[in-house]
Amino acid sequence: MPTDDLTPLWQPIQAGDIRLPHRLVMAPMTRNRSTTEGVPTELNAEYYAQRASNALIITEGTQPSADGQGYLLTPGIHTAEQVAGWRKVTDAVHAAGGRVVVQLMHVGRIAHPGNTPHGRQPVAPSAVRPAGVMFTASGPQEMPRPRALSALEITATVADFRRAAAGAVAAGADGVEIHGANGYLVHQFLSSNANRRTDGYGGPVENRIRFAVEVAAAVADEIGPGRTGLRLSPGNPYNDIREDDTHQLYPALLRALAPLDLAYLHLVHTGDEALLDTLRSLWPTALVLNRAGAGLPARAKDVSDGRADIVSVGALALANPDLVERVRSGAPLNAPDPATFYGGGETGYTDYPTRGRA
Repeated sequence: MPTDDLTPLWQPIQAGDIRLPHRLVMAPMTRNRSTTEGVPTELNAEYYAQRASNALIITEGTQPSADGQGYLLTPGIHTAEQVAGWRKVTDAVHAAGGRVVVQLMHVGRIAHPGNTPHGRQPVAPSAVRPAGVMFTASGPQEMPRPRALSALEITATVADFRRAAAGAVAAGADGVEIHGANGYLVHQFLSSNANRRTDGYGGPVENRIRFAVEVAAAVADEIGPGRTGLRLSPGNPYNDIREDDTHQLYPALLRALAPLDLAYLHLVHTGDEALLDTLRSLWPTALVLNRAGAGLPARAKDVSDGRADIVSVGALALANPDLVERVRSGAPLNAPDPATFYGGGETGYTDYPTRGRA
């Protein structure tokens, strides 16, 4: 295949119950533009609807419970008001011809009480404080030591994911993606430094994967496996995560998940090509690959070579509401403005120009 051949990206594909017209999807990106109550707004609906030509929109991380929030102005999906807010988003995306899944993100220990509606201590697999600071309304602050979830609270958290998935579908979403990547709660259970439990959720690989499998099984049971995706980032140290056994842990996780017949697996690739090939061989349904920093020709080659079925892009979709049309026509792309990624209003959010609009 020529190095600039993007033809593989434009073939339709089925991801579970979701029919995609092509293979370029919008990755989840936190934008911190919901209300203080975690309710999506008309501005959020406009932003997502502008990007409806992507094969699938995976929304920003959305907390399944009050304890799942860690950042300011992120949306939730655990109150009636939040569900109604998401209905505005899904209606707008569908009216524009798109498809959208809500990403369920419980942040676990990556939180600060000042950013949450209840001001409680963060929860995590173990009481291990993460390195780093959290931006709050009063400026950057160290993240506090979290409280370890009890076994009963773990069961309740799994139920929170189940209810949130039902709420997303009630809000009109085409499905949900469980966030098991980037150092948040599901990933914390997988890791060897954040999870120091000595019960059935900690220690050996088969115990550390248990929470991820239980969440995926509960969500799939609630809304159907064909509407359920899962995002993972093997070996990603983001948010103070350490994984010493990725080549044992992630194959074991995928073997445990495979019988669920989920719609797709979304992998954030961090450079381990051998592990990627192993996981590709183990996964029975659609595989979405986010090869951070790679150009679209390299991503198209991942599809043609069989490493991925679908590819996701982040900042390119953020800065180009008409990304698909621009890429197909060879038009130049807008450059993303990192200064406006998080928080604010329409600037750097809904005001990126489409072709022919300055």
